[in-house]
Amino acid sequence: MRNRSIVALLLTGLVVAALAIFGGIGFLESLTGSTTPAASSSAAPVPEAPATGPAHVPAPAAVPTNPSALPAIRESALPAEARKTLALIRKGGPYSYSQDDQAFGNFERVLPRQASGYYREYTVPTPGESDRGARRIVAGAGGEKYYTQDHYDSFKFIAEGS
Repeated sequence: MRNRSIVALLLTGLVVAALAIFGGIGFLESLTGSTTPAASSSAAPVPEAPATGPAHVPAPAAVPTNPSALPAIRESALPAEARKTLALIRKGGPYSYSQDDQAFGNFERVLPRQASGYYREYTVPTPGESDRGARRIVAGAGGEKYYTQDHYDSFKFIAEGS
C-alpha cells in the first residue's frame, strides 16, 4: 500500500512539473482539444475584439506592425493558397479542416510569448499533399499573422495589404 502512495505522489509531481514546463493549462488544451478559461498571467492583456464577427478576428483597419524580430513577407508574396486562407480568416470561415481556428500553443517558442489561447492556427493547403501538409497561418489576438511553410520550425510576419 505504501508503494502505491509513493507512486501516486511521484506521478502527481511529474504532472505538475510537466504543466509548469510546457505552459500550464494551454498544454492540456492542446492534448485534449478542449478549452478552459485562461489563467491569469503576467503577459500583456489580450485585446478585445470588435463587437461583430468572431472574437479573434481583428477589425480590418487594425493591421499591426511587426511585433516580433521575425522576418516579414508581403501578403502579395505569399503562395496563392495562403492568400486564400487569409481571406477566409478575415471572413471568419468556413474552414476546410476541423483543426482550423483552434488554439495554437506556440510550444516551439518561435513566436513572441503570449498567454495561452492568444494564437490560433489555420491550414494553408499544399498542392499534391493528401493531408494538411506543413503550411500554416497563425493569427494573434492583436491582429498579427504569421506564415510557416515548415510546420512551425520557422515563421515570417505577414505584412498584410502589401
